[in-house]
Amino acid sequence: MLQQLELPVWKWEMITMDFITKLPRTSRGNDTIWVIVDRLTKFAHFLAMKETYSMDRLAQLYVNEIVSLHGVPLSIVSDRDSRFTSRFWQSFQKALGTRLNFSTAYHPQTDGQSERTIQTLKDMLRACVIDFEGSWDNHLPLMEFSYNNSYHSSIQTAPFEALYGRKCRTPVCWSESGENQLSGPEIVQETTDKVFQIRERLKAARDRQKSYADRRRKPLEFNVGDKVLLKVSPWKGVVRFGKKGKLSPRYIVPFKILKRIGPVTYQLELPVEMTGVHDVFHVSNLRKCLADESLLMPLQDVEVNEKLKFIEQPIQIKDRRKKRLKRKKLVLVKVKWNSRRGPEYTWELESEMRKKYPHLFQ
Repeated sequence: MLQQLELPVWKWEMITMDFITKLPRTSRGNDTIWVIVDRLTKFAHFLAMKETYSMDRLAQLYVNEIVSLHGVPLSIVSDRDSRFTSRFWQSFQKALGTRLNFSTAYHPQTDGQSERTIQTLKDMLRACVIDFEGSWDNHLPLMEFSYNNSYHSSIQTAPFEALYGRKCRTPVCWSESGENQLSGPEIVQETTDKVFQIRERLKAARDRQKSYADRRRKPLEFNVGDKVLLKVSPWKGVVRFGKKGKLSPRYIVPFKILKRIGPVTYQLELPVEMTGVHDVFHVSNLRKCLADESLLMPLQDVEVNEKLKFIEQPIQIKDRRKKRLKRKKLVLVKVKWNSRRGPEYTWELESEMRKKYPHLFQ
């Protein structure tokens, strides 16, 4: 079933972040956008940067643009980008007192807020570049302003109004902002009421999303020590674990579950050949292994001919009998084969078996 993130309590306490990379290089040398979104108010910052920025430069940009405006957040949700999983970034956030929540490897659906914002930003980038031309980083402040003043159905208001408690003063509504001056206690009470209202709207949207997502799902759990099959190619065109192509196996050999990390994540015991793969997987990428390990056949024991057919060898003649037909008599022998699926016996013609395997009749 769908496992949702904790509902934020206050503004800019829980945020999400992600990168948009490989954009056309501008005159300033920028080719990446750092997208940072507040999970409560949906207020977003779009930071133009270079993909080659060092971690020191990223930390300085984060302090200048986020911490200086909104303070230090309690938690950050992100994917497993190498910049976010680096020791510098983890130690930097630990020093600030921020908890890092990474999405499960090979399951990016955890961080849906950033992905949805990036999708909207990409559409705005295309529109601005086509209509206004020029470098995209020239239009980025305008896009951030437009995004934060657009209506969001989940909170039923604009992010700017959710963050500051009033509508933004724009040429469209010169007279709306600044009227009805409120005193200090009234502002605090109104802000608190609005945050409570936003959280109720977010909860309704989350419940609606969960009801849609769980409609075609079923609960799936494993125990420590269970053997599971690992899904290796869930997405079209994605190469993972060296597996590629339509006819490649969808699940690879069973792995042992070492530990349960969360409600829907498990740590697997991976072989030495997969040391570069993150060993924690989402339950949607696992299937219970129902095969009996004692019946598994090692690859070195399998003999395959030029037509890629498995060759079984007879081991022993167990019995012999005669079968009478209308015009002739047949002599049959009961042959034991070297199948690893268990004892297998077949009745074969004695004449043919003597030609192929004379050593069985010595």
